[in-house]
Amino acid sequence: MHWLAECHNAIQWGNGLRGDLFRSKHLEYLALLAAWMTLAVGLILFLIDPNIKSPFDGIWSAWVTMTHVGFGDVVPISFFGRLLAAGLILFGLVLFSLFTAVALIGRNMQALGMDVRQIEQEAGRIQTGKDRILAELARLHERMAALEKQLSSRSARVHPQ
Repeated sequence: MHWLAECHNAIQWGNGLRGDLFRSKHLEYLALLAAWMTLAVGLILFLIDPNIKSPFDGIWSAWVTMTHVGFGDVVPISFFGRLLAAGLILFGLVLFSLFTAVALIGRNMQALGMDVRQIEQEAGRIQTGKDRILAELARLHERMAALEKQLSSRSARVHPQ
């Protein structure tokens, strides 16, 4: 029955993640950027590479390259086609890194921001308390010095040398 509870927790976590992903505008922008890049590079590949026979082949090749699937059924053979595909590979790496940051890390940033503000407030309270303690220690040090001075002057009067 323990595995059933774990499955239930995993499903709840997945539903929460799905909800967070659909609320994020940044992911919409990333998806739109990926779509535009796929279309643009795919059409450019069709225009400059002799191995890409149709615009759909170019788009397919761009998508497969950007997502790092690499089926190999449609590949550029010209220098500029391969150079463009290499740039698309790097773009895909950046895109997936951004997706990971926005989707998995960014969903907790608001909570993290609140935690940071709470830590800053607590640090301010600690600093205020520390300043008060240091001021009290300085005052006690002054009183101690005054008492030692009085004690040494009394001792000098009682025991003249």
